[in-house]
Amino acid sequence: MPSFNNDNFYRDKNIEKGRSYEKRAALFFKQNGYEIIEQNWRVGHKEIDLIVKKGNLLVFVEVKSSSSKKFGHPSEHVDAKKIANLTQAAQQYIIAHDIKGVDFRFDVVTFLDGRLEYYPNAFEASP
Repeated sequence: MPSFNNDNFYRDKNIEKGRSYEKRAALFFKQNGYEIIEQNWRVGHKEIDLIVKKGNLLVFVEVKSSSSKKFGHPSEHVDAKKIANLTQAAQQYIIAHDIKGVDFRFDVVTFLDGRLEYYPNAFEASP
């Protein structure tokens, strides 16, 4: 009889839930006139949840969710380390795709108890 590993089960469920929120965030951007350029773009161990574009603006989006504020608001989990990782990943994306002559920003979309909250220009790129 195969064994059941609770850790893998809950990790897979969290990944699945996270992907569903990322899809909802992508739909939000689409409905607001943005083109979805990338979803879950990875470089090494760093990942950008969404990359969207509207006109001359390229937006790197981090999506965070939580079912309660027990461990703080989901936006509070975009800390200095996360910002540094996102900045580095965005720089790699820009280099890899030879992007020039566009404006860019970092947005955060959170889901708290399933409700979308949007934070445009949530932080500046870290040095």
